[in-house]
Amino acid sequence: MTNDRSFMRWRPHPWHGLAPGRDAPRRILAYIEITPFDLVKYEIDPKSGYLKVDRPQRSSSLPPALYGLIPQTLCGPGVGKLTPGADGGDGDPLDVCVVCESPIRRAEVVLEANVVGGLQTIDGGKADDKIIAVFFNDMYWRDVDDVSNLPPSLIERLRHYFATYKLIPGRPPTVTVEGVYGRNHALQVVEAAMADYQERFGSSHEKG
Repeated sequence: MTNDRSFMRWRPHPWHGLAPGRDAPRRILAYIEITPFDLVKYEIDPKSGYLKVDRPQRSSSLPPALYGLIPQTLCGPGVGKLTPGADGGDGDPLDVCVVCESPIRRAEVVLEANVVGGLQTIDGGKADDKIIAVFFNDMYWRDVDDVSNLPPSLIERLRHYFATYKLIPGRPPTVTVEGVYGRNHALQVVEAAMADYQERFGSSHEKG
């Protein structure tokens, strides 16, 4: 048995126990909840930190990129102020979509990604931004430094997915994708989400 007190005896909570990234907001750590191959929507259980089954995907559309959260972030008042028409943030971790050339077929993994842009999204009147990032060690995408350098068809697929993934037949949509923003604004959103987290939960020992 090790006596190293830095060794974590229990698995850290993906939202609260991991770091947002050593070079956040530019390069972030992403905890992946859903892959482009999942027919079911999974999400973190805020209390336990385990991945739970939320619901089957309601439409035939699948997420076109890895989808998860940035640890130690919160869509709170600061994020809400960056979203015209939003009444604050949705109170959840900041979502992130990670582009990677090679297929990653399993969730509950962590990876580093470079922030390149985002989708300005409102869900039920609250800011629910989707940061877009590229896997930092991807031989194909790693030199992309702004969302404008990604294929327009990929961005359109991301917009369509988030505009439709909560649709219920016979009911009006609750989610709207207001637009796409570039890297500079995305960095502001990540910084605001990190500050919102600190305001709500305080500082963490985990920094990198």
